[in-house]
Amino acid sequence: MDVICQGLTKIYPDGKEALLDLDLHIQEGLFGLLGPNGAGKTTLMEILTLLLEPTRGQVWIDGCDIRKHPDQIRSQVGYLPQFFGFFPELKAVEFLEYLGGLRGLRGRELKRHVNELLAQVRLGGVAHKRLKTFSGGMLRRVGIAQALLGHPKLIIVDEPTAGLDPEERVHFRNLLFELGQGRVVILSTHIVKDVEETCNQLALLHEGRLRFQGSPTAFIRAVQGKTWEFFGSHDEVEHFASRPNLVSICEKMNGICFRVVSPTPPRDNARPVMPNLEDAYVHFLETVRQAA
Repeated sequence: MDVICQGLTKIYPDGKEALLDLDLHIQEGLFGLLGPNGAGKTTLMEILTLLLEPTRGQVWIDGCDIRKHPDQIRSQVGYLPQFFGFFPELKAVEFLEYLGGLRGLRGRELKRHVNELLAQVRLGGVAHKRLKTFSGGMLRRVGIAQALLGHPKLIIVDEPTAGLDPEERVHFRNLLFELGQGRVVILSTHIVKDVEETCNQLALLHEGRLRFQGSPTAFIRAVQGKTWEFFGSHDEVEHFASRPNLVSICEKMNGICFRVVSPTPPRDNARPVMPNLEDAYVHFLETVRQAA
């Protein structure tokens, strides 16, 4: 199972270029899709879910051209949008049975499938509770369950951990990793740590163009020797906070710790540290902006 995009372009009627000549190969496993707002992530997801027609270019999902075989593709794609609608008065099992019916599932097969999905997302014990009583994390798990209806080979999730507490975020990342075994799961997110913890491949989009595709390790390698930490005063927070190469500011026992990416030490007291995916993300975006 894989997803291949060749020369994928989407230009809206107002002239906005959302995607430009995108070549992308997504293989089995969990694939991270990174990029700032307006990068083209949502447009790409809507094309892959057949909600949007590309201006030009081709897409194959599991070897099928999405233009020539749309019905076959729809049966193989599960989608969890960032803002997931539900019927608050329905019970979880009723809601999933309703959506499963829309997918063509019937009778015992539907009931068995829904019960299996609720157990898989750790909601078996609350299957008969109304959705209006669910927490945000529980509703996101219902969202994953509906995306799994019909055993799709491709699952696309948009900002799945946004707004979740730390415990729910960990559980959700583990669930997504499990789902990536034997299928393609595309994770679009602003939360870089979600990609770092779960994905074996990633792509970075910026202004509709593909800026990087590869492993998180290869992505991080670009900032090896360019990630620094140093301690400063509270008076320096405002000065450094406006710098685009700033990764984080946090208060530690020794004072205010600044973390930045830079080809040279930003301060005399700066020390090199092991980079992570967030450092690489900040570095790549800053490099792209400087080249523009």
